[in-house]
Amino acid sequence: MPSSITKTIYRTSDFLSWQRAKTLVLSPSFQRRPVWEAAAKSYFIDTIARGLPIPIVFVREQTNLHTLEPSREVVDGQQRLRTLLTYIEPEALADYDVERDRFEVRKTHNTELAGKGFKELPADLRRKILGYEFSVHVLPSDTDDTEVLQIFARMNATGIKLNYQELRNAKFYGDFKNLSYALAYEQLSRWRNWKVFNESDIARMLEVEETSDLLILMIDGIHSRSRAVIDKAYDLYDNRLSQPQSDTMSHRFRLVMHTIDRTIGDTLPKTVFSRKALFNTLFSFYYDQMYGIKSVLEPMTPRPLTPKAVNAALAASDEIQHGRFDEEMAKVLRGGTSHASSRQIRLKFISGMMEGAQEKFDLGGETDTPIQVTRSDEQ
Repeated sequence: MPSSITKTIYRTSDFLSWQRAKTLVLSPSFQRRPVWEAAAKSYFIDTIARGLPIPIVFVREQTNLHTLEPSREVVDGQQRLRTLLTYIEPEALADYDVERDRFEVRKTHNTELAGKGFKELPADLRRKILGYEFSVHVLPSDTDDTEVLQIFARMNATGIKLNYQELRNAKFYGDFKNLSYALAYEQLSRWRNWKVFNESDIARMLEVEETSDLLILMIDGIHSRSRAVIDKAYDLYDNRLSQPQSDTMSHRFRLVMHTIDRTIGDTLPKTVFSRKALFNTLFSFYYDQMYGIKSVLEPMTPRPLTPKAVNAALAASDEIQHGRFDEEMAKVLRGGTSHASSRQIRLKFISGMMEGAQEKFDLGGETDTPIQVTRSDEQ
């Protein structure tokens, strides 16, 4: 194994200087070839421009015994560095290929950089990108290829397989993904307080997957939840979601979440709605009451939510907790199934509690007095 690994910091300008001097080896024989799509490259440049952290880059120092010139082989991080160098100075790459390498930063990622080359950026932003600091681990020259492969085998030997949402995070970079992640992250305190997702779930992006599923509800109505369905939505809407649609979905999602919090947020952890599948049903019920399932994604004033509707949700939770339901409902609760028909049955169960539930759960005031929600209640 290598005698020592040096941990250091290199700036973008360092890698650019070495590339110009032809002492940076981006594609050693054991490295994967560049495979990033244009969207991934755009997203990465936005990350650098914002000064956000990225994974550690590994390089191996080598010395040419004939010229005595030092060189640095990029062991892990070549796609990141190639993307950055392509954006800054494509002519510095001897194997630059327009078809394969050319890309532009997308407006959905960064409006300031969108459609602009590096030389078109303001001076302060260029300096920021050139001064970006990479955390780098430097392997000594006596590290052979076999040892390099062993090192990375150990780094990836946790046995934890990427889940579906983690795979989507690595594949998609467009509008639907950005919207799903932004809205999910805004609600972190509520996910935690309501006990819908624990820290392990959040670490593995399960609350983002749930948010994605709820956004699909707004577009397509009640639907089956599966990997294929959510993947299809990411693929279909990632670059076809208009700004008005995105704004409408954002507003509705925030307002429904706020209304849930305002009406039953304090008691939600004690109800059945802290279970993921049933939280989805609760959200669907509130959304249906306020906007209507499959309503057109256009700006509209939500219908006021009545205490009777809130009482119906609480009554449904009480009935489920005490096992008071028919065999049809029992089937969709036992398996926690996410088929569209099962979701319809659960939604119908809550809706069916609208009559007679208000006497058991007194929210104060008249049962038909609407709970007003306004645009200022989004957050």
